[in-house]
Amino acid sequence: MDEMKQIYYNNSGTSFFWKKENEVLTHCIQLIFRETGFYFTRQELQLFRGCIDESYQLNKCCDGCPLKNNCYKFLLKTPCSQIDLAVSMRELKAIKDLVEGTLFKINLEEYCNGIGRN
Repeated sequence: MDEMKQIYYNNSGTSFFWKKENEVLTHCIQLIFRETGFYFTRQELQLFRGCIDESYQLNKCCDGCPLKNNCYKFLLKTPCSQIDLAVSMRELKAIKDLVEGTLFKINLEEYCNGIGRN
C-alpha cells in the first residue's frame, strides 16, 4: 500500500491520501464507503459532513421505529449534485464517523506539524 497514506478507517469504510512518486497528494481525500468511492477536496468533505447532519436531522423522526437502523429509506445527498445515496440509519452513523474522523485526523496532523509545533 505504498501508493496511499491512510487517514482514518472504521468498519464501514476508509479514507486516505494518494501518493505519487513518494509525495503525498493532500489536495484531495479518497473516501471509500461500501463499494462507492468519493474523491473530495477538504471543502467538499466539509459540505458532505453538512449533508450528513441534514439527513440525520430530517430522519430522526423514526426514533420509535424498530427498523430505523436497517431501513434503506434515508436519502443522503452528497456534494456531487448528481449523486445521492440511500442508506440506513446505521450506515448514516458510520459515514458520519468516517467523515468526522477523517476531518479530525487531518486537522490534528496539520496542527501538530504546523502552528502547534514548538
